[in-house]
Amino acid sequence: MYEFGKFRFDPANHLLLSGGDPVPLTPKVLEILLVLVQNGGRLTTKEALMRRVWPNSCVEEANLTVNISTLRRILGETSDGRPYIQTVPKKGYRFVAPVAEVAQTTIDDDSSVAERVPDGILQLTAVQEMISQTTQSDGASSDVLAPSQRPLRQPALHRLRSIALGMILLAIVATGAIWWHHESPAVTSQSRQPRSLAVLPFQNLRADEDSEFLGFSLADAVITKLGYVSELSVRPSSAVQKYKSPAVDMRRIATDLNVDTILTGTFLRDGDDLRITCQLIDAQAKNILWKGSFDLKYEKLLTVQDSVANRIIKGLEVSLSPSEAARLNAETAIAPLAYEYYLRGIDLYSMSDFPMAIRMLEKSTQLAPDYALTWAHLGKSYTANASFQFGGGEQYQKAQRAFERALALQSDQIDARIYMGNMFTDTGRVERAVPLLRQALAMNPNRAETHWELGYAYRFAGMLRESVSEAETARRLDPGVKLNSSTLNGYLYLQQYQQFLDSLPKNDDQALITFYRGFGEYYQKNWGAAAEHFDHALELDPSLFQAQIGKAFSLGIRGHVSEGLLMLHQVETRIDQRGVGDPEAAYKIAQGYAVLGDRESALRVLGRSIDGGFFPYPYLSTDPLLDSLRKEPDFERLMSSARQRHLAFAHAFFPGQKDAKAPERSSSQ
Repeated sequence: MYEFGKFRFDPANHLLLSGGDPVPLTPKVLEILLVLVQNGGRLTTKEALMRRVWPNSCVEEANLTVNISTLRRILGETSDGRPYIQTVPKKGYRFVAPVAEVAQTTIDDDSSVAERVPDGILQLTAVQEMISQTTQSDGASSDVLAPSQRPLRQPALHRLRSIALGMILLAIVATGAIWWHHESPAVTSQSRQPRSLAVLPFQNLRADEDSEFLGFSLADAVITKLGYVSELSVRPSSAVQKYKSPAVDMRRIATDLNVDTILTGTFLRDGDDLRITCQLIDAQAKNILWKGSFDLKYEKLLTVQDSVANRIIKGLEVSLSPSEAARLNAETAIAPLAYEYYLRGIDLYSMSDFPMAIRMLEKSTQLAPDYALTWAHLGKSYTANASFQFGGGEQYQKAQRAFERALALQSDQIDARIYMGNMFTDTGRVERAVPLLRQALAMNPNRAETHWELGYAYRFAGMLRESVSEAETARRLDPGVKLNSSTLNGYLYLQQYQQFLDSLPKNDDQALITFYRGFGEYYQKNWGAAAEHFDHALELDPSLFQAQIGKAFSLGIRGHVSEGLLMLHQVETRIDQRGVGDPEAAYKIAQGYAVLGDRESALRVLGRSIDGGFFPYPYLSTDPLLDSLRKEPDFERLMSSARQRHLAFAHAFFPGQKDAKAPERSSSQ
């Protein structure tokens, strides 16, 4: 028995307790934890881990990476804010928390464990009822989603019930029922403001590693299905993926995601038999709006998203337009194996394993070439692989073909439009991005992600106030949209520096956000604070382009100009090797060159940025970081090129609007 931090680990009984509550672990994650804990603070090499966890097996290193990532999410951070597991680059891992080995104690039986459940937690009998429920209904709060034509085989049903009863605390936690045992008035539909909803990853009630992918991917399928409903503001999959581990504190989740409704679910798989249980929870009234469970054969997995989505619509009393109803009830056939590959690809994408996600999704398209959603997510995976894994221009070309195939199969595919619009902006083709995003917005004007991507495209084209307006609308609909992966640069480009800094999340553990915090301080000439943030961004993620550029600025602040220029040259070379670069990131390199005195390189990269599709002329014409270039002959030519494309964009997409004026210089400059 081992103790570390708030955890007690009993490997003999396959049990990890957090503050007395059980935490579910797959067998491989448990084995990895055991090896790391037994080694204490010593380095455990990747090779040693793989030999212990997968003996006599040939597996890819990605399997270890995925399981380490899962274990990190489960453990969280130590009391001093450090992750429990430290990565030693190119070597392996080290468990950094002090570990105490304690004497084995007797584990209480289920009844005594239930007695320790705090007041207000759903009682044991209620949980049993929810797990075993298949064909009964108790009114508005509980019914059957889609009962199979025949019940589970009795042996299978017996096994499922045994598993469920043996993991009753996990069921309590995973279903989210721990919050509201008391009765509350049912919600009414008097307010027509969009209801905010988070669909949490479904929890696996059985330590079955091969079925773990279903948890996140089923939630994603429901989220995708509801993406067309304008009366709902559904949090994107990227916002809920951090809740793959059992959600203990529903209040905190509702606050963090700023939602008034939460869907939780569990699943139990036994061979070809699957049982799914769901609850729809009103976070404001503290009331269970609906709960239900249903049994189905594994090959009928596709029906889950339709059944759950329709029950959410009914439970929230949402009114659908005819087009929304048609999209929600549209039937799409796909072979069961192809759908499993699709779901596995979705899950792998959520873990940032883009190459493996691509392999799964490509297999799915081979088996079911007419399923539009697979092509949409395949395009998204190609784009991510190009952006984050240095896949380059070829991956972007594959992404575009995948998106085009998705839209050819399903012309009203909203996800394909959003993902494709993002790809066009990233690659400097905002004139193609905007029509796609406006079409997506017409389908659902309350989808925060679409507003954000449209603001992103407007920013590239220099429509700065319009960009800020779209981004702020996105944040009103969903305060967490793109919170840690993108920034509201419109304020920065309008020289509203303090508003820009205020718009950043307060955490200090994301490299991109930390870089931009330093950039905002740099513009305000707070050199010390800027250098500190730039240095910290590089510590957080040495591979991030922006973090490397920030380090060059930091070196310049400290007087190490030649070292800063060398770092910028290295970043530029890496972008050249990719074949396709982010034109906005390239502009940051040009700014660095200009500040550090290499005007020739600054003009070269500035031209590449503008030609590559970053042409916010109102910003470029007043940016104080380019002041050293303004007397150079080529600078006026570059500004003329940016101005022409900016005006052409404004006339095409904002006809009748007066030419945008450049922002006046901030008094801090």
